[in-house]
Amino acid sequence: MDALPLLVAATLNAGTPLLVAALGIVVAERSGVVNLGIEGVMLVAAIVAFAVTHATHSYALGFAAGALAGALLAVAFALFAIGLHTNQYATGLALALFGAGLSAFIGLPYSGESLPARAADGIAGLREWPVLGAMLFSHHALVYASWALVAAVAWFLYRTRWGLVLRAVGESPEAAHALGYPVRAIRVAALAFGGACAGLAGAYLSTIYTPLWAEGMVAGRGWIALALVVFATWRPARVVAGAYLFGGVTMLQLHLQGEGVQIPSQIMSMAPYLATIVVLALISRNPRWIRLNMPASLGKPFNPNA
Repeated sequence: MDALPLLVAATLNAGTPLLVAALGIVVAERSGVVNLGIEGVMLVAAIVAFAVTHATHSYALGFAAGALAGALLAVAFALFAIGLHTNQYATGLALALFGAGLSAFIGLPYSGESLPARAADGIAGLREWPVLGAMLFSHHALVYASWALVAAVAWFLYRTRWGLVLRAVGESPEAAHALGYPVRAIRVAALAFGGACAGLAGAYLSTIYTPLWAEGMVAGRGWIALALVVFATWRPARVVAGAYLFGGVTMLQLHLQGEGVQIPSQIMSMAPYLATIVVLALISRNPRWIRLNMPASLGKPFNPNA
């Protein structure tokens, strides 16, 4: 029982980058666009945030740089997928590969470098509480901001006019265009938001969660975030449960190893990805349920001049 608060805290920390990245993907895919390049976006944002933080000793600037890098890469994706009508899936995969290579190149001088010391995380006056302090009140600000982001995205999608327009674009871009809405501009904005969220997630990984730079350090979290959106059926509230489920599986392997459970480390390392495959396999057994929740135009190109 003494280890439970630490396990819960570790789960929240591990689930935060998944939650933030997945929320951005929800908004982007609600507009009808699939960006499979999130892994590459997170990698580039991670090294950019690490480099800026290392150079300026400012974590705030590091996070801002990571978010900006993510948004710019998403806009670059939009230039091809929306502006030039390239295949969204192929373009996203190309972005993932490009991001992996670019981040490895940029990160060569930063391997083994350390970041400046920072103030203690959490809420002063509450983080010292027994049990609850370690579980809930000792986290980085992005952990709490991610909870606010869930509420903000849900409110935007289901309680605002522009959220309704975004969902309409995702369901029928032809109808939205006929009503006079700038479909392509809306999709670019949604992609930029999704890229910025992926950038924040990457920045969190390299400056707070580790904190260090290592080639490929995102380690498949971008792909898990994409799967998480399908698991959550494109609904922000369900993304929370999925993110912390996968985060908990990741941390449980380390917890069990620390408790001396005799399980091969390779199997424990496979656990998060195995859980992803199992969840997707279970969801795929009911394709009708997925079709009812998935944006109707997801992955389909739209040309207003056609």
